[in-house]
Amino acid sequence: MINTTPAKVIEPSPSNDEVVLSVEGVSKKFCRDLKRSLFYGVQDIAGELTGVRQKSDRLRNKEFWALDNVSFELRKGEALGLVGKNGSGKSTLLRIIAGLIKPDLGTVKVTGRVAPLIALGAGFNPILTGRENIYANMSILGLSTKEIDARFDDVVEFAEIGDAIDSPVQTYSSGMAARLGFASAIHTEPDILLIDEVLAVGDIKFQSKCHRKLSELLKQGTSFILVSHNSQIVLGVCNLAVYLLKGQQLKFGDIYSVIAQYERDLFINHSEPTLGILQRPAKKATESNGLDITSLSFKNIKGKQIISLVSGQAVDLVLGCQVHQQLNNIVTRINFYHTQSGSSPVQFLSNYNDKQNLDLTVGKHEIVIHMPYLCFKPGIYQIKIVVRNDALFTLDYVESFKFEVDSNGSMTTCEFYQPRSWQILSY
Repeated sequence: MINTTPAKVIEPSPSNDEVVLSVEGVSKKFCRDLKRSLFYGVQDIAGELTGVRQKSDRLRNKEFWALDNVSFELRKGEALGLVGKNGSGKSTLLRIIAGLIKPDLGTVKVTGRVAPLIALGAGFNPILTGRENIYANMSILGLSTKEIDARFDDVVEFAEIGDAIDSPVQTYSSGMAARLGFASAIHTEPDILLIDEVLAVGDIKFQSKCHRKLSELLKQGTSFILVSHNSQIVLGVCNLAVYLLKGQQLKFGDIYSVIAQYERDLFINHSEPTLGILQRPAKKATESNGLDITSLSFKNIKGKQIISLVSGQAVDLVLGCQVHQQLNNIVTRINFYHTQSGSSPVQFLSNYNDKQNLDLTVGKHEIVIHMPYLCFKPGIYQIKIVVRNDALFTLDYVESFKFEVDSNGSMTTCEFYQPRSWQILSY
């Protein structure tokens, strides 16, 4: 449902020193066709002048909602993360909050000074020197010449520009320009700081300095909105988060619950069928090769079947089989594949490699592989199993058994789950 509140951006009087940003039902549409977009722009301007502009809640040909009815509040000293896949509307929302573009529907209420770090150094004039760009940039962000004079040395020192401050910015490396842009923005002492994928500025030493400065600003009451695809950075900085997907606000709340849902959606393709439990009948003895795989499932430590697994938990992979003749030293080969990681297995298990003899008598059996820690990251996996009587003779096989792994925490930067514990030793 599209919000039909008239679009406007409001700068209220600071009667409430608690809420510094209120986003209410904000929607923004764009056009995918450049020529048609220019035509719509002229049409909208003419409509504004004549007072007959069409309602903004209607999509015209080739238009789409980049944002659709987004609402949240940010209070003084809070840090909010914006997460979502590319194209979710995160940067569009930041630009609306910064006042660079207007929403088509809804309202944005801002109290205080907003400093956007949407693209570091993007506003610099390459012909002007670093010194001249500092004055130009910081004046745009609302500082007087006297205020810039008082903070100029701190900006240059923080940016680590040195003698290059009086050289044209076009002679700077991209890292130097980025550092200068970051230093200029944070020294405006904003009430709200908008940060769009720019915390990876410079080397690790400079990044640490940036993080320390951001921590100081947060303690002083500055509020942050941070966009990043790195969940660890968002978790380390923010206490709230908004999760956007294709312009829709899927979740707003505490950082851990939002990141958990975001990572689950990021790792797992819910359109893929996930079985979790395989059941199939045994063959007649005359049609069998001697062993039939009749079931495949995972069980927890209490012996209960589970469909969705969790990284780090203890699980048993249970292979049910019907044996029609005495079998000695069978070989069970199990390949695990991540469905989005190509054709190479991410894990291979074999009782032969583990020097574990498996002998089976006639009847029903379960081959149980105990795994004290499931080390897979979240996602959809499939298993291929082959049971052989020797190196060549195949008794039975399972071509594809799919299962789902969920996360017990943030794992976007991990390739596998590492069992661990923490300890402090004092001397």
